[in-house]
Amino acid sequence: MMLILHRTYFEEGTNGALFFNNTFLGFTIELPWHDNERNISCIKEGTYTVKKRYSSKFKHHLQLIDVYNRKLILIHPGNDAKKDLRGCIAPVTQLSGIGKGALSRALHTKLISLCYQHLDLNNTLTLTIKS
Repeated sequence: MMLILHRTYFEEGTNGALFFNNTFLGFTIELPWHDNERNISCIKEGTYTVKKRYSSKFKHHLQLIDVYNRKLILIHPGNDAKKDLRGCIAPVTQLSGIGKGALSRALHTKLISLCYQHLDLNNTLTLTIKS
């Protein structure tokens, strides 16, 4: 099973469309592309293994494994890429601008439910990011 993220790049941020097994789930927001620099750029396009993760800040969320030259790239709630993200990906129910969205927690909850069910069966989950 896989997640696919189709990105559109802008100078102020990155917007995307997120699919789970070819079914549209919603949108994503990220920082703009700045050559994969930590804390100011979205990550490189590619395919990444997705794992479950828990923290006191984000509770249940997802982590991308083996991201080139980056650590702790997460999928977690956020509605403004420049304020809420440092290289991570935020699912949003609707886009409200470049790098901005709304109702992130609602889509994040749905995404966590789908992904955790899949991962609880010891299945592999990947995210492919492309433009």
